[in-house]
Amino acid sequence: MNKFNLTQFVVMLTLFIGLILLPHYLRYQHQDFMIFLIINVLVVVSYRLMTLTGEWSLIHIVMMGVGAYTSALMSKHMGVSVWLTIPLAGLSAAVLAGLLSTPLFRMTQFYFLIGSFAVGEAIRLAWIFFIKPFGGSSGISSVPSPELLGIDFMDPIPYYYLVLIVVSLCLWVLYRIEKSRIGLTLNAVHWKAPLAQSVGVNTWKYRTLAFMVASLFVGIAGALKIHYLGNVTPHQFGVGSMVFVLIWVIVGGYNTFYGPIIGAVVLSVLDESLRNLNEYRPAIYGVLLIISIMFMPKGLEHISQGLKDWIKTAKSSS
Repeated sequence: MNKFNLTQFVVMLTLFIGLILLPHYLRYQHQDFMIFLIINVLVVVSYRLMTLTGEWSLIHIVMMGVGAYTSALMSKHMGVSVWLTIPLAGLSAAVLAGLLSTPLFRMTQFYFLIGSFAVGEAIRLAWIFFIKPFGGSSGISSVPSPELLGIDFMDPIPYYYLVLIVVSLCLWVLYRIEKSRIGLTLNAVHWKAPLAQSVGVNTWKYRTLAFMVASLFVGIAGALKIHYLGNVTPHQFGVGSMVFVLIWVIVGGYNTFYGPIIGAVVLSVLDESLRNLNEYRPAIYGVLLIISIMFMPKGLEHISQGLKDWIKTAKSSS
């Protein structure tokens, strides 16, 4: 293990220990905030997997809702254990993504963006209009929480640790996928699609795979969210929420694995600090997005990358 990898390991270990100890030093409302922040990290990282192919969608949050509704319906109305409904929520979102791939991937770029928005809104409106089994605009309430060895998962600290473990495992899998041959092929589909096709790469298949895997993990995020909230409604997965995800990814940067994480963390902390200025939040987010595009087109991740390069240069010159 070289020095750089050792440094990375120490930083990651310190961060993980800090996350383990953190909830015991926070107030109740901040414990809630940390739970939703960790879930949102999984949302943005799974979304970035989709962007590796060069396609940006507006259906990602709706696929989160697919997972949420699946887990809520199975756990409340069918009596299935929450420990089973969480992975099944991801699986249902992935299967739906696979079914939607045939019509959606007939389009690319801007047309795919608009097509994904139309399909997502159609799914969300179905939750509103069909009172049975989705509960209409009121959604589904009294969604059960997980049960294990008498642990009270309604308490934020146990649920925080559950979310931390599940999301950490999901992030590790997503990271391994990106660094594998599949991840390299997804990048090739984005930047050199004609060349990739010329050597036998089925670009439609890899776009579909990215869409399904991204949907699988965001479906799990949806299940984690609603089993803590105890209810699910169509309004939780509207286009407004999708816009926040886009801003987190763009401001954080999407060229590295950790870029969207930086964006989600920084902007979520900022958002929490602006609770008393609720009416100005959209304007503030708009200004931040414009500033980011104008002065930091590579996102906040570029700052950390520049710092790494500066440290390398300082070490080599000393």
